Amino acid sequence: MEPKRFNCSIEATLEVLSGKWKTLILYHLVDHTLRFAELKRKIPDISQKVLTEQLRQLEKDGLIFRKDYEQNPPKVEYSLTDYGNSLKSVLSTMCRWGENRIRQNNWQLKL
Repeated sequence: MEPKRFNCSIEATLEVLSGKWKTLILYHLVDHTLRFAELKRKIPDISQKVLTEQLRQLEKDGLIFRKDYEQNPPKVEYSLTDYGNSLKSVLSTMCRWGENRIRQNNWQLKL
């Protein structure tokens, strides 16, 4: 298999973070281990199917860890791997930029 080629390094970053949901999932996992239902509550506009797909992709990319307790009822928790934690500063910068944009436009955060 031929190695991937990128025109610039930001493309490699965007390949992992592309789309609306992955970054939000990572943001919610920055300081917390969460179960599927907890993530779904924190991101109410995402469908269950899409959340499942995005979690699988993030796990495949090595950014999150899925811990399955193999019990009934099922219990699964998600957390950031060390590699995923390396995105903390990127996510923090994105949050600050978004907060400034909200203030500049006199918008409000849903609480």
